[in-house]
Amino acid sequence: MRFTLLFFALLVSAVSFGQNEQKAKALLDEVHNKVKSYDNIYIDFKYSLDNNAENIHQETRGDVTLAGDKYVFNYLGATKIFDGEKVYTIIPENEEVVIADKDSEEEGTITPSEMLTFYKDGYNYSWDVTQNVQGRKIQFVELTPIDSDSEIKQILLGIDTQTKHIYKLIEVGKSGTKTTITVNSFKTDQPLPEGMFTFDEAKYDELGYYIIEN
Repeated sequence: MRFTLLFFALLVSAVSFGQNEQKAKALLDEVHNKVKSYDNIYIDFKYSLDNNAENIHQETRGDVTLAGDKYVFNYLGATKIFDGEKVYTIIPENEEVVIADKDSEEEGTITPSEMLTFYKDGYNYSWDVTQNVQGRKIQFVELTPIDSDSEIKQILLGIDTQTKHIYKLIEVGKSGTKTTITVNSFKTDQPLPEGMFTFDEAKYDELGYYIIEN
């Protein structure tokens, strides 16, 4: 009798886990399809980095404009432009521009053009907690890397269930570092200036910037 009850409990648990995984995947698919339906997206966000063991706490803000694979990313006083072929990193503090191929960006990092769709591959999904944030229902989905060698322990994606937009991303590393990105503003299909994703080399030559091509 005890064995039968234990078997039944395990079976119910397995079915429940499978249903939760399917729910999580279905919600992420909705988010992905919504993101892909826009011509462009503008996001203003807050970024924080915490590691209690190392007594580290950093907080800053940034913004990114995305149109397909192209982007303009403003963060930590620098601007990064991707025109579909090259990445241009403009650093006013050093008066320099670094030009690199897309493939030369550090392997394993989430690039700005992937920040809303990176979860499509390489993760297991599970349904997590629901929070009420100023009247908005935020459903969290837990992502666990399939690759056991990944430096990431888990990622929690908080999704606005009404808009199907990502509101918060929490990444916990195996080293104990926690990175949190909170979306302050999410705008779609905005009128963009012509040449927004084009690097104006002549402008920075005239300003006397060092232009370094990797």
